[in-house]
This record gives sequence, structure tokens and C-alpha cells, in this order.
Amino acid sequence: MAQDYLSLTDPVFNQFFKFMVQYVTLKCSGSTPEWTHIPQAVLTAIADMYGAWYTAYGKMSGPYTQVDREAKNDAKRASKKAIRAFVNQYLRFPPVTDEDRTAMQIPNHDTHPTPIPVPGDIPEVEAQTPLPRVLRFRFRRANMKRWGKPGDVHGLELVWVIADTPPAEIEDLIHSAFATRSPLELTFKESERGKRLYFAVRWETGTVKKGKFSAIYSVIIP
Repeated sequence: MAQDYLSLTDPVFNQFFKFMVQYVTLKCSGSTPEWTHIPQAVLTAIADMYGAWYTAYGKMSGPYTQVDREAKNDAKRASKKAIRAFVNQYLRFPPVTDEDRTAMQIPNHDTHPTPIPVPGDIPEVEAQTPLPRVLRFRFRRANMKRWGKPGDVHGLELVWVIADTPPAEIEDLIHSAFATRSPLELTFKESERGKRLYFAVRWETGTVKKGKFSAIYSVIIP
């Protein structure tokens, strides 16, 4: 069995995580960034995750309690989960190269993978309002009996915007969320209750190939 690339001592894990965030940030920065496939919100989230890990890890350099140690271990587990998801969705495929992954100490996979086609269908989606301020979107392939993603896609992308009038184009849906399991859930501010949210969905493969968007739907935030 291949060794887990995140099975690292705390100091080495810290250096790995820090360098990965710095490397990705550099590639996505500037007026003409080399990488444009990673949303800014995702970059911010992974950088914030490193900050949370480093804060917990930093307490180990001085007097610390058992609670501090447990918090550090929890932060490391959460960071590993976030890193795996980030790497698998954004760093496994072009424009990221084998050389980039080697520089970040992320192992390269098979150089001749089986081609995965672009999803040819549009997801079926149902918006639910289970709680105040919460919208839940369950999804499936049209011919599936149960809700959930089909096995040949990595997950579902949902783009959305809160607006007073219907958006004219998909590009007007400026927010994005991604889920590898159904349902996808969004929570909103109290001030956004009663407003109309417009959204569309599409499938995405593990190679970041994206299918066609659905029509633009709408739902009231409860």
C-alpha cells in the first residue's frame, strides 16, 4: 500500500501545508495569473485553514495543556481533510503540472489515466427549506431512483445569486458552491430571509471537466 503523503510529523506537516498555500497563492496571483481555475473563496478558505492549524500548533512551542494538545490534533485532522479535498479537486489536473506537484511534495498519479468524458446530462435538483435561513439542494441524475451523485462524476457545482430581478445570464450567478454528496446546504444571514435566490447546477468530473448548466431556477430564502 502506498504511503499516505500527509502522514507527517507536526513540524514537517506545518512546512508542507505552509509551502503548499504559498505556492498556490503565488500561481494564482498577479495581473495574468498562471492558474485561474481556483476560485478566490477557495484560496481564502485553505489559507484560513492553515492559519487555524498554525495557531493550534504554535501553542505546542511553549507550556501547553492537554486541551491544547487535543485542539492541535483536531486542527491537524481537519486540515488533512481540507488538503485532500483541495488537492483532489484543484491540483490533480492541468494547468497544474507534475513539476508543480513535485515542488509541493504531492505525489503524482498515473501519467496515462483513462480519459473521463465531459458529463453529457444536466442534474436534476430540488430545493428544500428545512430551517429558517437554510436552503438544502438535493440532486441526482434524471433516471436515478435515489438522490445522490452518479458514480461517473466527482460532484455538483451550484452557482447562485440573490437578486430582485431574474438574471439574464449564467455569468450573473456570481457565487459558487460544490458538493461531492447530496444534499448541498447553504446558510444565509437573517437579513437575507424572504429574498429570492436564483441558481443553476451542473456536473463536474474529477478532472474538472464541467457539464452543461441547467436552466436558472429560483427559491425564496426561508
